[in-house]
Amino acid sequence: MRRRTAKKHRILPDPKFNDVQVTKFVNNLMMHGKKELAFDIFYTALEIVESKIEDEAPLEVFKKGLKNITPDVEVRSRRVGGATYQIPQPIRDGRKESLGMKWLISFARKRNDNTMGQKLASEIMAAFKEEGGAIKKKEDTIRMAEANKAFSHFRF
Repeated sequence: MRRRTAKKHRILPDPKFNDVQVTKFVNNLMMHGKKELAFDIFYTALEIVESKIEDEAPLEVFKKGLKNITPDVEVRSRRVGGATYQIPQPIRDGRKESLGMKWLISFARKRNDNTMGQKLASEIMAAFKEEGGAIKKKEDTIRMAEANKAFSHFRF
């Protein structure tokens, strides 16, 4: 690279749980700069999770669900001699976490519940139980990487 690497932004922990990962999730959940609304949606979802799953702490359910979703490999397109190959590559930690959060939010938005808090709570509980749309997306990604393992020698 020609220029210096960009500085990492320091993200402040959230006010309720004092956790940076929660703030990152809320930043992904936020739309049109409405951070307070995003925090309300997230905290509502965790209250619903707490009422449904009583033997675990809601934050631990969220973290375990997010860990269940995060992928280890992904496929990237690479042109070699006029043909485009899907090459499986390991993912660095920051991208793993980011992909997991984005998948969780996108599949929560597609659910058929009344409010976004209920949708998010349902998707978090589904991820915790290793079911739901986000888990299916992770399995599809892993399956795609397995199918294209033969092209892994094209990696840069």
